[in-house]
Amino acid sequence: MSNPSGSSDSPVPLNDETVADIADGCAAVPTYDRSALVAGVVHIGAGSFHRAHQAVYFDELARRGATGWGVVAVGVHRPEITDVLDEQDNLFTVVQRDAEGSTARVIGSVVECLLQAEQPQAVADRLADPRIRLVTLTITADGYAVDDAQGRSGSVFDLLVDALDQRRRSGIAPFTVLSCDNLPDNGGAARRATMTSARRRGPEVAEWIEQRVTFPDSMVDRITPSTTPQDRVELAHEFDVADRWPVITEPFTQWVVQDAFCNDRPPLDQVGVRYVQDVTPYKLIKSRLLNGTHCALGYLGSLAGYDRLDEVMADPALAAFAERLMREEVAPLLPTDVPGMESEPYITHLLDRFANPAISDRLSRLGRRGSTKVPDCVLPSLREARAAGRPRRLLTLAVAAWLRYLRGTDLGGRPIEVHDARAEELRALAERGGSDPHLLLSLTDIFGDLAEDEQIVAQTGQFVAALDHNGVQDTVRSLLEAR
Repeated sequence: MSNPSGSSDSPVPLNDETVADIADGCAAVPTYDRSALVAGVVHIGAGSFHRAHQAVYFDELARRGATGWGVVAVGVHRPEITDVLDEQDNLFTVVQRDAEGSTARVIGSVVECLLQAEQPQAVADRLADPRIRLVTLTITADGYAVDDAQGRSGSVFDLLVDALDQRRRSGIAPFTVLSCDNLPDNGGAARRATMTSARRRGPEVAEWIEQRVTFPDSMVDRITPSTTPQDRVELAHEFDVADRWPVITEPFTQWVVQDAFCNDRPPLDQVGVRYVQDVTPYKLIKSRLLNGTHCALGYLGSLAGYDRLDEVMADPALAAFAERLMREEVAPLLPTDVPGMESEPYITHLLDRFANPAISDRLSRLGRRGSTKVPDCVLPSLREARAAGRPRRLLTLAVAAWLRYLRGTDLGGRPIEVHDARAEELRALAERGGSDPHLLLSLTDIFGDLAEDEQIVAQTGQFVAALDHNGVQDTVRSLLEAR
């Protein structure tokens, strides 16, 4: 727990030489000899989520004596995180927060941090090293877009193919490629992007990768907001640690991985990872219940003028909306026999996580990339409910909230910054259409055939108008009462 005598007057700078001093401040520190760690993993996309999630699991392995799975963290473009980790001997702090308080843990599993944009040869050398048996990815959905005719020269997947081709020519076994991005088919996406790059290189390497390399599916979960300057101040005050880029997260963490490795398998099942033959039902439940509800609350909450998810969950109308959306409209469409993902306790736990006041998860984060997340996490439930003749009005309201959100202002006229690769296009259509959703729903690459369903179109338009004229809370309350 937090250090009651902590002070920000003289926090201890984080590096190898100060770890013993940091331990005196009640932050847990590595209990193993970091110099004995051997790099077995290259992780590409060294952002906050990786450091709060995968790096913690490998740190726990090291604490249990498994020294062959150190992590080489690779940043793709931004130098800030690699600069910070280099200064801190690749150490960083993970702070878990909930209503009961905070705990801090210094993670030591990262043995090296590189920047692909500035150190391509060093990254290539690590990937070619036979001791590397696993490459993990958190590069966001946009990083997998390598299907155009010319490809994207210098992409992550070109880098992987270069390394795999070098290993092939040197007679070295390949590494497993494990995507940890929040995609419906992340293993398949990684395979397709890799094979696209490989075929451009030539048939020999493409055939070798096709036959020898595996791309397991995975599901990851841990709410990890962006770190703020205040987080650094609070870490210094509570735990006497001066960390330039700590990670703030929740106590909950989950990692489910398809058991399909081509070159050794890390014993992550010893530290809480679930190895399964089929990750699909786990991802389905998580994406529909957690990510889909995140979308709905992100858009409704932003329109209502809220900034954080815990504020939204403190609003009785929106908290009731979230619970009934999950229990009444989404959960009945999902499998019920998935170990650890039974709907009633899972939903209850999600509601508690959403309401965690110590995390301060920003709605701006939840609302990002709606043109990808809404089709993946909300619309499938709407389509299935329509096909089954089940209730779907709350799902339709979630879609309507996104359409209204795309105008770039909340219901009080305050600006909303829409973070989306298609933001300009979508905003123009949202403004032109007003409460008529036809222009947006006609985007078949997002909405499919929903524009052909007159009832859904009409209902969506009614909800957009209701949000504009009655506000979020009255619209939600009226809908819940009517049900």
